[in-house]
Amino acid sequence: MKLEQGVYCPLLKKDCIKNKCAWFTQVRGYNPNTGQEVDEWSCAVAWLPTLMIENSQQQRHTCASVDALRNETTKALNSKINPLIGESVIEIN
Repeated sequence: MKLEQGVYCPLLKKDCIKNKCAWFTQVRGYNPNTGQEVDEWSCAVAWLPTLMIENSQQQRHTCASVDALRNETTKALNSKINPLIGESVIEIN
């Protein structure tokens, strides 16, 4: 069963005025939940949950990249320092 989005605008307290509203926005890209392509017009407020999910996914990807860079940098530093002092100075958590 597919739920249909309502047309009531809580800001105007009446039905949505669609393209007459400054917040009526087109979003193109991919749905972060389904991976399907999206090219739709809708209220910017209605887009917020979808955009927040996408933002969280992008933050997780960024965090993973930073962690990988940290690990590689730590390995490189330890490989240069170990021969000099004989022990690991930087530990990877």
